[in-house]
Amino acid sequence: MTSRRQDFGGVEIELSNLDKVLYPETGTTKGEVVAYYSAISAALLPHIAGRPVTRKRWPNGVDAPAFFEKNLAAHAPAWLTRHTVDHSSRKATYPVLDSEAGLVWIGQQASLEIHVPQWRFDGAAIGAATRLVFDLDPGPGAGLAECATVALAVREMVAGIGLRAFPVTSGSKGMHLYVPLTQRLSPGGASTVAKQVATNLERLHPDLVTATMAKSARDGKIFLDWSQNNPSKTTIAPYSLRGRAQPSVAAPRDWSEIEDRDSLRQLLFDEVIARFEAEGDLLAELDPALPGVGGGGQPDPLTKYRSMRDGTRTPEPVPSGRPVPGANNRYVVQEHHARRLHWDVRLERDGVLVCWAVPKGPPESTRQNRLAVHTEDHPLEYLDFHGEIPKGQYGGGRMTIWDSGTYEAEKWRDDEVIVVFHGERLTGRYALIRTEGDQWLMHLMRAQPASAQPRDGQPRDGQPRDGQPRDGQPRDGQPRDEQARQLARSAAARGTSKFPRAIAPMLATAGEVAELDAKQWAFETKWDGFRLIVEVRSGAVTLRSRLGHVVTERYPGVLAAARALAEHDVVLDGEAVVFDAHEVADFALLQADPARAVFVAFDVLYLDGTSLVRKKYADRRMVLEALAAKVPGLRVPPRLAGSGADALEYSRERRWEGVVAKRKDSVYLPGKRGHSWLKQRNWRDQRVVIGGWRRSTAREFKSLLVGVEYEDRLVYVGRVGTGFGAERMRELAVELNKLVRKTSPFDNELTADERADAVWVTPKIAGTVRFMSWTETGRLWHPIWSA
Repeated sequence: MTSRRQDFGGVEIELSNLDKVLYPETGTTKGEVVAYYSAISAALLPHIAGRPVTRKRWPNGVDAPAFFEKNLAAHAPAWLTRHTVDHSSRKATYPVLDSEAGLVWIGQQASLEIHVPQWRFDGAAIGAATRLVFDLDPGPGAGLAECATVALAVREMVAGIGLRAFPVTSGSKGMHLYVPLTQRLSPGGASTVAKQVATNLERLHPDLVTATMAKSARDGKIFLDWSQNNPSKTTIAPYSLRGRAQPSVAAPRDWSEIEDRDSLRQLLFDEVIARFEAEGDLLAELDPALPGVGGGGQPDPLTKYRSMRDGTRTPEPVPSGRPVPGANNRYVVQEHHARRLHWDVRLERDGVLVCWAVPKGPPESTRQNRLAVHTEDHPLEYLDFHGEIPKGQYGGGRMTIWDSGTYEAEKWRDDEVIVVFHGERLTGRYALIRTEGDQWLMHLMRAQPASAQPRDGQPRDGQPRDGQPRDGQPRDGQPRDEQARQLARSAAARGTSKFPRAIAPMLATAGEVAELDAKQWAFETKWDGFRLIVEVRSGAVTLRSRLGHVVTERYPGVLAAARALAEHDVVLDGEAVVFDAHEVADFALLQADPARAVFVAFDVLYLDGTSLVRKKYADRRMVLEALAAKVPGLRVPPRLAGSGADALEYSRERRWEGVVAKRKDSVYLPGKRGHSWLKQRNWRDQRVVIGGWRRSTAREFKSLLVGVEYEDRLVYVGRVGTGFGAERMRELAVELNKLVRKTSPFDNELTADERADAVWVTPKIAGTVRFMSWTETGRLWHPIWSA
């Protein structure tokens, strides 16, 4: 059995036996399960945040027995947050997952299913329910189509009392509907409300709905199970895998999909990833965000600390809860007789101790600069810690308190900290200055009058930091192109930032662009391509997908263009695009022949030693344009002139995918979906050719299987199940039955689900679909047959 350690958000996890097949029917391995939970973590975590997690494990695959696991095993890593629940017969200690690392860890355990209640912890106690859930369970003779009919009825009923429902296909047989609660209910209140809705619907639709538990009452009906709102019950979590024959998922759905009931089906994990990448989390408004969970905030700063310590083997404090901010004015210096003697300087900041290891101790005169290595944040309980860390444990050795007291922060930035110590040994002003990576210098400063001291990182005299102009405006009449070149030169000259690897791209939020003005916002084309992060370091080029996968060999044209940047160390954000004969980006052509792709760069994140992610968009854009002026092979499209309405009209006239609006003063937020970037898509048309259809017992066909012609090939791009009138469906069915053949006419591979119930035809009938966008797997997103 092979194993390897991999870092997830600052936590190293040992991954083993990744090629073990857990889903024999599809050949899906444990490695793919781990990759799924890592990729979907930003969407999944907010919906299990603060809730005890019950895991259902299949260590030998879905064809073998499974078991539920509530209690965390004794060997579970110390960095996992946990809470104990006092059940009627026993106590159970559950994990409370709040990080990508936590999801990866349960994937490594072959915990395919994640089950949670509808309440969150309130401190260490059981809190109130934050949402209702209805489990729509089809009885014999009923299926997803009937579930959809009932779901629409539930939606209408809860809307009548001012609530909103969110649909999820369960990944098994039925559906779940989630309803966020706008007020606190008593422990049994959620069940009472849900039961009332269920019984009301049973009275209105007695031939379709039952609220009765007895299985004998379910034939041909949907059991509207309200009981899962009981505080002791759990439900499969949104985005969780299911332990079925195929790797299906409890998948959030759009109501338009529910309304198209005959095309509804369960989704597999690769489809869910593609949908999330294209449209984000459809349940984003369901659960109130918790700080530091998923996309809702910064990670728990103590996650790395916990991952490096076992609370059962070291006397060091290993708190399980998230840190709580304090006064931000305490410090401790500890003399640490570890493998090598050093002094640990720890400053209270935002609920943790920010730490540096100083091998020779704090400087004693203004002529000394002492190396200080930045280490992981420590808990506030470390302010009083002293003792012997056992040999074999991280940092093993004797630790004593060398000095402690209070401090005042004059400046606190990512690369420079200036503080005034008030202790027994440390008094006066000290600076900590980052030189490269985790390497800093600690320096005792000369006394300075208080009136001249800037406070906590604020620049003097109201001037912007680094001498940069506000809102990207030129300095005192300086020409904009010269200003851009000066920004680029200064970025290249500083050379203090470590080269970043695998930056996750910033994401835009869907919104209305038309009302935005050009004073605060810049407008760019939304490209119909494949998102890429291009890294050039010491002449070597790496292309990464949005999820961080290396795809360098997939796009040789982009690779060749990026080599023109070989004289620079640079990280660019942009899109791989193939243009048609009218210079319109065409994702179908990209899918058919990725070798033709060119790279369209729209952001620069790092240049020759300097990270630019904290620079304003306006400044980054000028650096990018200055770089493009020096590198002719770098394609940087111009921004769209005028207001948001002007940009949208311009994009519609040219049949572009849409418009992205970016605030000029916005910084780059890696991996985050920020409201300082907004996107608005245009509906578009695509000419397609029918290559098959899917059987249906209710009408002529469930959906058409369509492709796009490229040279002499037919490339499959998805299925279309809406937009047909009854008469047109009958006409198409007659025409298609004359063209039936035994083999698929599509040149590219289809998944098992896409091939299911397929009837192939000779591709002679063409039509037009209206759609919103393409998924990253090359499938039409929300297609509607229009002609």
